[in-house]
Amino acid sequence: MRLKGAIFDMDGTVFDAPYDWKKIKDELKTEGKPILVHIKDLSEPEKSVKWKILEKYEQEATQQAVLKDGMKEFIRFLKKNHLKTALVTNNSRVNVDFLLDKFRLTFDYVLSRERGLWKPSGAPFLAVLDELGLRRKECCVIGDTRFDIEAAREVKIGKIFILNRDRDKFAANDVKVFSTVQELREHVASLL
Repeated sequence: MRLKGAIFDMDGTVFDAPYDWKKIKDELKTEGKPILVHIKDLSEPEKSVKWKILEKYEQEATQQAVLKDGMKEFIRFLKKNHLKTALVTNNSRVNVDFLLDKFRLTFDYVLSRERGLWKPSGAPFLAVLDELGLRRKECCVIGDTRFDIEAAREVKIGKIFILNRDRDKFAANDVKVFSTVQELREHVASLL
């Protein structure tokens, strides 16, 4: 079936941002839980304190973020070929808007954490499919971490493309891994 849509992750996929996730998780004391799940389950005032800590790290990383080489051209290529595009991130809408404005990028649909739908749950991807009128078989997920893989698998999106230079890290996941945006673009072009 012809590819008609692409769901992108933001941090680490569309943009490179200097997150030290171990340091952040240690400071938030997440105890192995995903950060947003951990914070959501807390009581006040601890919840508000930890949101502020997370937001501080996110803002710092967002200010230093750079667009991945070839990404703007790749998104243009998808649009030129009539694919619908979505951006799904566990980051805040403030940071999303900052980066999209800074790098002059647009997506057909943007879903940030304020919707309460967070990866690794597949719920954000279901929202995209519904909003854009896409079927699972017509769509691919483009991410950089296991959260993107888990979310795609939960909703049975089979085309999972990981943009990460560490191919070995994903060897056991039965996904396609690309070192560069150009490699990814060539593969996606073969599906059109």
